[in-house]
Amino acid sequence: MSTPSKSSPVSFDTVRDVFLWRRKKLSLLVLLVSTATWVLLDVYQFNLITVASWAAMFAVTSLFLYGNIARVEPDLSGLEISEETAIEAARSVRQSIEEGVRWMFHVSAERELFLFARVVAALLLLSYVGSFWDSLSLLYIDIVVGMTVPVIYVKNEDKIKRFEGWMRMQARRLCGRYKGCQENEEQSG
Repeated sequence: MSTPSKSSPVSFDTVRDVFLWRRKKLSLLVLLVSTATWVLLDVYQFNLITVASWAAMFAVTSLFLYGNIARVEPDLSGLEISEETAIEAARSVRQSIEEGVRWMFHVSAERELFLFARVVAALLLLSYVGSFWDSLSLLYIDIVVGMTVPVIYVKNEDKIKRFEGWMRMQARRLCGRYKGCQENEEQSG
């Protein structure tokens, strides 16, 4: 099991461990919190601000009771964000935005008609699919799929790779038959 880095409380290793269920309690907590949030916001039609304020009230009340009953001042030194972490996060966000803007200009200004058509078609398809679900449901589905698919792949990697090889062989064989049929039609025509 990997250990988180000293610079930030949440590292890439921690996120990977959560998604691969190596830290079962934390993975279950993420799944339960996302399910509870989805139920409150989508099923019971609560507002996000209402749920966030309830969570904050619960946290403040719990800390107040803990501090007054145990007469211990909680150690909050682990909650500080270092300047380097903040700068690195800002730099990462800036780079992502710049990459997106460069890609957008590449697609729109490079005069590659097929690339432009594919992007517009993909965005149209995404818009059409998105019209069936609201953003919260899509986010919840993404979390559930993101927490199950990597584990299934890791556990069954050999079977999946064998199946992939078999599918490639079948595709080549069918492609060969189609090309053979196509060549016979061209020769006879």
